[in-house]
Amino acid sequence: MLPGLAISAFFLWLTFRGFHLSDFAALRLAAPLWLVGVLAFSVAGYTTRCYRSWLMVRSVKAKFGATARVFMTSLAANNILPLRIGDVMRIFTYAGDLNATPSTILSTVILEKLLDVLTLAVLFATTLHFGGAVSPHMRLLAKAGIGISGGGLLVMVLGARILEPWVKRLFAGTENARLAKLEHWILLALECVRQNGVLGSLWLVICSFVAWVFEGLLYVSAARLVGLHTDAVGPWQAVAQANLSFLIPSSPGGIGPFEAACKDALMRHGATPAASGLFGLMIHVYLLVAITGVGGAMFLAHRMKRSPREPLLEEIDELPAQLP
Repeated sequence: MLPGLAISAFFLWLTFRGFHLSDFAALRLAAPLWLVGVLAFSVAGYTTRCYRSWLMVRSVKAKFGATARVFMTSLAANNILPLRIGDVMRIFTYAGDLNATPSTILSTVILEKLLDVLTLAVLFATTLHFGGAVSPHMRLLAKAGIGISGGGLLVMVLGARILEPWVKRLFAGTENARLAKLEHWILLALECVRQNGVLGSLWLVICSFVAWVFEGLLYVSAARLVGLHTDAVGPWQAVAQANLSFLIPSSPGGIGPFEAACKDALMRHGATPAASGLFGLMIHVYLLVAITGVGGAMFLAHRMKRSPREPLLEEIDELPAQLP
């Protein structure tokens, strides 16, 4: 927990050093009508992600409402609790709510993360290619990134059955417990892909791109809302770069790395350092409050219907120390 807070503090210092109170006072709503776009694309994006999550567990007769509740609750918990507790609770505490085993839910969580990372990598590489202050070497890396990320998505979807024996041979004979666990998780994700079939997996990829397109439109709407001066590509690179920053260990909610990544992305597309940093802070606060509020409300509504209700802290204490 303390190392994560230290990392967050460092990135916040890196992002906002040299700022003045007048910079914060300059933040205003330049075009309030765009607030409708922010709200609409927020709902559309997270509804799509809930739908994608449901697609992965519909084979076990999970209901969409229950899947959406578990998904949003896990996001809310990740925002306020350390060590990705939301994902762990989703795997162990709420697997029964979806008529699934913890291993099944773990496979869907792993697949979700892979889809998001690869989709964001494609978006990041594409937008980086059009960014300002980018060297020819970086543009070449961006093109390579597009090919590698896109190829990774296709291989994962089309070659799951072929990849399984290769993975088993790669890890064959290993006595390292961590490598054995990694093999197990990779095979779980590939099994989830195989169960969805080629067409079903392609549909998951499409849903992932649609979800992040809605997220991009959310950022575009927010940029118009506050009158951020950037080119058309800036908000899209901010989406990719800011969300990939969650791969950096930090405090719950990714505070610090998110703002720094968003600032760096927008500055590449013409925004000033002050405006870029403030936009990253604003959009992050909005997302944290909205997601935590919606997920928390769904969590509380469900708990009020349950009887008897086990205290939340006891549920967390009972979580296993290791993933299945």
